[in-house]
Amino acid sequence: MEKPSTPSSHSLASSITNSGPISIFAYCLSSILMTVTNKYVLSGFNFNMNFLLLSIQSIVCIVTIGSLKSLNIITYREFNRDEAKKWLPIVLLLVCMTYTSTWALKYLSIPVYTIFKNLTIILIAYGEVLWFGGKVTTMALSSFLLMVFSSVVAYYGDNAAAKTIDDQYAMYLGYFWMMTNCFSSAAFVLFMRKRIKLTNFKDFDTVYYNNLLSIPVLLVATFALEDWSSANLKKNFPLENGAAVFIAMIISGASTVAISYCSAWCVRVTSSTTYSMVGALNKLPIALSGLIFFDAAVNFWSVSSIFVGFAAGLVYAVAKQKQSKEAAQSLPTTNK
Repeated sequence: MEKPSTPSSHSLASSITNSGPISIFAYCLSSILMTVTNKYVLSGFNFNMNFLLLSIQSIVCIVTIGSLKSLNIITYREFNRDEAKKWLPIVLLLVCMTYTSTWALKYLSIPVYTIFKNLTIILIAYGEVLWFGGKVTTMALSSFLLMVFSSVVAYYGDNAAAKTIDDQYAMYLGYFWMMTNCFSSAAFVLFMRKRIKLTNFKDFDTVYYNNLLSIPVLLVATFALEDWSSANLKKNFPLENGAAVFIAMIISGASTVAISYCSAWCVRVTSSTTYSMVGALNKLPIALSGLIFFDAAVNFWSVSSIFVGFAAGLVYAVAKQKQSKEAAQSLPTTNK
């Protein structure tokens, strides 16, 4: 016979689910976990079946959120074919974004990848100016200049660490994939924002449709475009640590769900402003994780670029906070 839960256990669970610091820590941990596990798979064993990696992550994500929904922990809307047809272009952009990110992360270190990812913010900001009537404040522009400067500094650090022609080739190939990822990421965010306004999707509605519709696209791509020969499968899943690679894929897929859940949790128990600040601050531990867990270049330029990029994200978060306050104050009030 199941024992009834005690008031103390209820109060403990309530204090955890309503704790701002715990939600922030969980969000940061899930972000670091996903980045590190992806880097482990992509760079640790010369993995070259990126579409397969993404399809496994999406399948794990769907299984995880389906389980959470059955336990009444989360909710999301039921599948609708008409909504799926309208959402499919967003999914194609998502596949493009995630695919290019895997190649960028394969060839670049985590610190350099994290720093250059900031450039996406600039593209999104000016895309919002063109499409949604947004504006770029002086402080936001200052943060953009810092982002560009941190990327230049990161390049010098990366170039200094490149000892051979092969190292330089891999570095520039990584930069190519990084640039394509920045543009595809910005397009994905802007188009998704426009579609969300039309469909009124909530957080887990978006997660559900993105991952469910991605699965057939990714499976077709992996079977059509990637090498499924026994020799290549042995290369990607070596006998001595193939299980470790597969487990890392599963953890990475589950961590995408964790990020979505922790994002909503953090916003609920703190505020959207705090969440944006956490997103800026989180870039520092993610970049440092690359120095701790992987053989990333450690020199004056590389370390300086991490802290300049961190400062750029912080300035941008403050600029968005000020912009939100000014927008709220400018709203017309009605007399009762």
